[in-house]
Amino acid sequence: YDMLAGTTNLRRLDQVEHFWDTVDTIGEGFGFSLFGARHLVTLALYIGFAALSCKLYKAADEKKRAQLRGLFAVLLLADEAFKQIGLQIGGNFNWDYLPLHLCSINIFLIALHAWRPSEALDNFLYYICIPAATAALLFPTWTSLPAMNFMFLHSTSVHILLAVYPMMLFAAGDIRPSAKGLGKSLLLLLVMAIPIYGVNLLLDTNYMFLMYAPDGNPLAWFRDRFGHHWIGFPVLLAAVFALMDVPVLLKGRQENKAIRAAE
Repeated sequence: YDMLAGTTNLRRLDQVEHFWDTVDTIGEGFGFSLFGARHLVTLALYIGFAALSCKLYKAADEKKRAQLRGLFAVLLLADEAFKQIGLQIGGNFNWDYLPLHLCSINIFLIALHAWRPSEALDNFLYYICIPAATAALLFPTWTSLPAMNFMFLHSTSVHILLAVYPMMLFAAGDIRPSAKGLGKSLLLLLVMAIPIYGVNLLLDTNYMFLMYAPDGNPLAWFRDRFGHHWIGFPVLLAAVFALMDVPVLLKGRQENKAIRAAE
C-alpha cells in the first residue's frame, strides 16, 4: 500500500511539474481519453454550470443581468490573459497561440456584446458561438494534457464560459435569434476567415482550421472521404444552423401559446 501511495504521489508531483506545458511540449501518459472519466466529468460540469447560470440569469432583474454579462466578459478576457501569461512563463509561446481561432475571437465579441449588444451579435453568438464552443468541449484538442495544467484549465473554462453566455441570454429572452439574420452571421464569419487565411499562409498556422483538419475534428471525416476538409464547412454549418433553430422555434411556439392563453 505504501509503495502504491508513493507511486501515486510521485505521479501527482510529476503532473504539477508539467503545469506550464502545452500540447507541443508534454510527454505521453498524462492526458485523458475522449469520453473517458475525466472528459465525462468536464461535460457534466459544463451542463451543470449552464443550467445554474441560465436559472440565475432568468431570475435576476435587469441590473443584475447586466452585472452577470459584465462578469462573464471579464472572466473570458482574464482567461485569455491567463493563457498568454502562462505561455510566457513556460517559454512556450508561438504564433499558434494568438487569439485568432474562432472561439478566441468570440471572447472579444462577447466582451463587445456585454458592452454594446446588437442583433447581429445576438445571432452570431447563438448560431456560431454556442455550437463552436460545445464542439470544442465534445472533441477537445488538448487530450494529451494533465488536469493540473494551465492550458487544460484554460481550454476547459473558456469554452464553458463561451457557450453559457449566449445560452443564458437566450433562456431569459434577452437575445432573440432569427433565421433571417443568418446571412449576416455567415457574412461576419467570412469577413473573419479571409484575413485569417492570409495570416495562416504568412505564419504557417491553422487558425479556424482553414488549412487542415486535425484528427478527432469532425472536419477530418470529410477530409478522409472527400479529399478536402473544406467540403465539411457548408455541410456542418447547415446542420448546425438547422439544429440550433429548433430551440428558437420551440421558444417561439411557447411564447405564442402563452400570449393566446392570456387573451
